[in-house]
Amino acid sequence: MGNENDRDVGVGTKLTYLVIGGTIGAVVALLFAPKSGVELRGDIADATKKGIEKGKETAAQLQEKAGEYYEVSKERASELYQTGKEKAGEYTEKARSAAARTSNPFTAAIDAGKDAYATEKRKTEVKSITEGRPTYPVKDETTN
Repeated sequence: MGNENDRDVGVGTKLTYLVIGGTIGAVVALLFAPKSGVELRGDIADATKKGIEKGKETAAQLQEKAGEYYEVSKERASELYQTGKEKAGEYTEKARSAAARTSNPFTAAIDAGKDAYATEKRKTEVKSITEGRPTYPVKDETTN
């Protein structure tokens, strides 16, 4: 019959409230009990000692739980780190292969252009050599 707020409160918080409430209740009960001053002071000292002991026990339990949560969290974080590292490696490799595939057509086109330029240049050079020299329109000086 707990509501959602009960689920949000941790075990350590509940134990702390229990110890504090028990201590306050014991002190109030002692103050209203019909006892002499010496007995009352002794009872208050005993209740205080018991409260301190309970507090230490609760702190030890909380420390143990915190240690367990720390270890579980540490293992989980390590697993997530390794998974992320593997995924990053996979994505890096995919990106490299995609870049290589993308750059190959450009590289091939550039190489083809260079080859075509070199071939055309050789043809022009060979033609110039075979003809002797390039031909220019020459004006006949006798017709002037």
